[in-house]
Amino acid sequence: MTPSAADDPAELIISACTVLVHDDQERIGFAQDAAIVVRGGVVEAVTTTAEAAHLPAAERIDAAGQVALPGLINCHTHAPMVALRGLAEDLPTEEWFNDVVWPVESNLTATDVELGARLACAEMIRAGVTCFADHYFAMDAVARVVAESGMRALLGEAFFSSQGPEGRERSLEFALRHRGAADGRITTALAPHAPYTVDDTDLAATAELARTHGLPVHLHAAENRGQTETSLARHGVTPIEVLDRTTLLHTDLLLAHGTGIVDSDLPLLEQADGRTAVATAPRGYLKFAWPDTTPVRALRDIGVDVGLATDGAASNNSLDVWESMALTSLVQKSAEGDPRRLTSRQALHHATLQSARAVGLGDGAGSIAPGRRADIVLVDLTGPHTQPVHDLAATLVHSARSADVRTTIVDGRILMRDRELLTIDVPAVVRELGERLPALVDRSHGRRIQRYDT
Repeated sequence: MTPSAADDPAELIISACTVLVHDDQERIGFAQDAAIVVRGGVVEAVTTTAEAAHLPAAERIDAAGQVALPGLINCHTHAPMVALRGLAEDLPTEEWFNDVVWPVESNLTATDVELGARLACAEMIRAGVTCFADHYFAMDAVARVVAESGMRALLGEAFFSSQGPEGRERSLEFALRHRGAADGRITTALAPHAPYTVDDTDLAATAELARTHGLPVHLHAAENRGQTETSLARHGVTPIEVLDRTTLLHTDLLLAHGTGIVDSDLPLLEQADGRTAVATAPRGYLKFAWPDTTPVRALRDIGVDVGLATDGAASNNSLDVWESMALTSLVQKSAEGDPRRLTSRQALHHATLQSARAVGLGDGAGSIAPGRRADIVLVDLTGPHTQPVHDLAATLVHSARSADVRTTIVDGRILMRDRELLTIDVPAVVRELGERLPALVDRSHGRRIQRYDT
């Protein structure tokens, strides 16, 4: 598309790059020697370098040798948990929760959460992540970090039924208070933890609140097959059936993990009234030795979008969505017994448009096209590990690394330029967090915020 003539200069023109584009059937393609014109935080045009050469612009980036992608989206994480990276290793799920993570989280302060979120946002910006969906505690602190760092986020204040009705009320109050904050870069959700920690009464009340206030719901559900089998044994229903009977499937719903989704759940998910999506984070499933993975093909066959995620760094050790993209492709090939699923182009579709829809940004992000928010990352493919390029989609999914991201842009604002972070002082964050770690990781008190028993 040719940009319109305008007296005012564009705020940014990125030129001489290859741009990942989608056609009207959402198929992945690549525009060569292209330029992106950004005005008012929005992509005004994707044109040629020659056509953009004489357009006035406040700022220009020569991106020769680089590929412009829509900013990556981390569809489910717990950003402040980077403070627990590597603390609970080589443990089964139950011991991971009960012996380490939930005792440590009983020590959390808002300052710990804020520092963890700053470190996490720095990590994600450097890895080309422009938006993340977060589900944690003391989320006012996370919202503050998102606003200051320049990122985009879907945020929810997590709660358990053990907290009483106050937990659910805090989740609602947070969602209403921060909805549309940070110049619209923050969207919010209600965030019950999971069907095994939130009872049916609270889940049904959450569904009603979601409909009343026009809010989505973000929760863990059917995380693994063991949870599904335990739910069937104790209650005669799967976790997805719990969501159906409490009417959560009639809201806009983002489900984390879903490796325990079984065939009988699929008709319920297909018939759901709201926008239902699943976030998959395969690295954690491999670490926990779960026998199953998210049934991506079955979900796509019934129209459920599957977005890419990392989960928290306490289980995944990183917030690298590039790794999640490659692992999703590889794990699905193994699970399906078919090297044709997921292809590199399918993986890129999950990383772009499907991830945007999963977090409720389907009309505004996930694509570099006129009218979409200018959330853009520039990836350098000149390194020896990405050369030669025979299939650009395969190079991006299976050869490129997060360290190849040179520049990260959100709403037309440059958050990282040539690998230099511009909005977060990482050494200061690491120093202060290090001073607080002894008190944070102390488990001598014998407390835990919850008990995992599924």
